[in-house]
Amino acid sequence: MARLSSFALHELSAKLAAGECSSVEIVNDLLDAIAERNGELHAYLWLNAEEARAAAAEADRRRAAGESPRSPLDGLPVALKDNLSARGQPCGCASRILEGYRAPYDAHVVERLRAAGAILLGRTNMDEFAMGSSTENSAYGPTRNPWDSERVPGGSSGGAAAAVAGGLALAALGSDTGGSIRQPASFCGCVGLKPTYGRVSRYGLVAYASSLDQIGPIARDTRDAARLLGIIAGRDARDSTSLDAAVPDYEAALGERLDGLRLGLPREYFGAGLDPEVERAARAAAEQCRALGAEVFEVELPHTPYAVAAYYLLATAEASANLARFDGVRYGRRVEGEDPTDLYQRTRAAGFGPEVKRRIILGAFALSHGYYDAYYLRAQKVRTLIRRDFEAAFERCDALLAPVAPTPAYRLGEKTDNPLAMYLGDILTIPVNLAGICGLSVPCGFTPGGLPIGLQIIAPALGEERALRVGHAYEQATRWMEKTSHASPSAIRGQR
Repeated sequence: MARLSSFALHELSAKLAAGECSSVEIVNDLLDAIAERNGELHAYLWLNAEEARAAAAEADRRRAAGESPRSPLDGLPVALKDNLSARGQPCGCASRILEGYRAPYDAHVVERLRAAGAILLGRTNMDEFAMGSSTENSAYGPTRNPWDSERVPGGSSGGAAAAVAGGLALAALGSDTGGSIRQPASFCGCVGLKPTYGRVSRYGLVAYASSLDQIGPIARDTRDAARLLGIIAGRDARDSTSLDAAVPDYEAALGERLDGLRLGLPREYFGAGLDPEVERAARAAAEQCRALGAEVFEVELPHTPYAVAAYYLLATAEASANLARFDGVRYGRRVEGEDPTDLYQRTRAAGFGPEVKRRIILGAFALSHGYYDAYYLRAQKVRTLIRRDFEAAFERCDALLAPVAPTPAYRLGEKTDNPLAMYLGDILTIPVNLAGICGLSVPCGFTPGGLPIGLQIIAPALGEERALRVGHAYEQATRWMEKTSHASPSAIRGQR
């Protein structure tokens, strides 16, 4: 009999309604799976085991008493990336500088999860302060990919993706600043959705780059991603960038066909540096969408080559300002000094890791006197051009299809000594963040060695329904998500 932890959220919701299992059984099964495999994967930094069991028992009590479910997530566990505040829980951003800190309040998305009856299972590993693409920058050690423990799970939400793909979580919330939900979802063979900027409140998310950060779901399939987005999306007055737009029924948009949709293939996303297996899988996915009724044709996004340079100026500039608050005075790690300035410098030197320091220095330089116009202001102008590229493309098509990352998951340590190579790995996801639009990663195949490959579906601002519709139709036609659940890599090779 399949373990409860191998089912999707919507499948377990139906089982709970039918009395085929209990919330306590689901939580205990997940905790057993975590005990068996987290030592290998290092997906979780902290578990909320006692409170999760108590919340599950309360959900079972409500169900037994005949109370109506609070939402489709009622009584089901969800994991949180370690940069989302949850009252009383650690919120360390995988950094030594926040050792011992516990959040005094809930993030907006956590409030929404609690109100929906969801159970907070634990906190997942990440690149320190979300700065990285491999989850090797965590101060507490790297997370490993469930398909090959010698490879990275992607980043910065690598712990969340590894937990979902490895059967240690039904779903998780992550954050995406330049691809940090979509790229690990691609590397780990699950679904990851980066919503439109402002679609989900950032209140309670520890900021990396405030004009780019967005919270979104990582899940087993598109239906679960749609359910989670429906819970967490919506206006929040505490976040001035939160959009005042109605939240649609995302699940209602899911269908089996794509008749009438126009899908573009960005020419610049299929150029030099793209792994042949990744290109093969992405183009095959486009043909499958054509078979489902969509019109598929090439489009141009001419300013794509400038996206990485613009992003790493804008994001690091914002990071240098956002991370100034971590000073050892009010909370977190404190290294005493001879005076306040010495305390500040010693604390930050000891508390931040090498990648965080690199980005703070780069951002401070970009904002410094004499360089602001040459670097930061010019990067903002490039951002505008990239947004206009997408606007022009969406005049011709409803959504775009592209790879998520240029390569499948690479080996641990392969790029740690070459930051530029690591940064260039984000070239296909960064433009979506710069433009403030939405992107979805869904599994679209495997390499000959059994590594997952993701298809990126890009839609206009507030076009999540459209992206999910395309992703779901493709998913139902190919059923890749069934092959990615918890089979071994050798089993996947046999299924190709």
